[in-house]
Amino acid sequence: MPKTSLKNIQKQKKKARRTIPRAKVTRNQGSTIAVRTRLKKQAGKARAAKAAV
Repeated sequence: MPKTSLKNIQKQKKKARRTIPRAKVTRNQGSTIAVRTRLKKQAGKARAAKAAV
């Protein structure tokens, strides 16, 4: 069970405020078989869209 005491909630909020704003991940990168096939599919779709324009 997660600890959700008041002190821990305040700690999480402080940490959240200190985090550096970064752009969200647009495509899932990794080297597992499922991810690699998904990337391959996305790359093919992007290439087809670029060729269509």
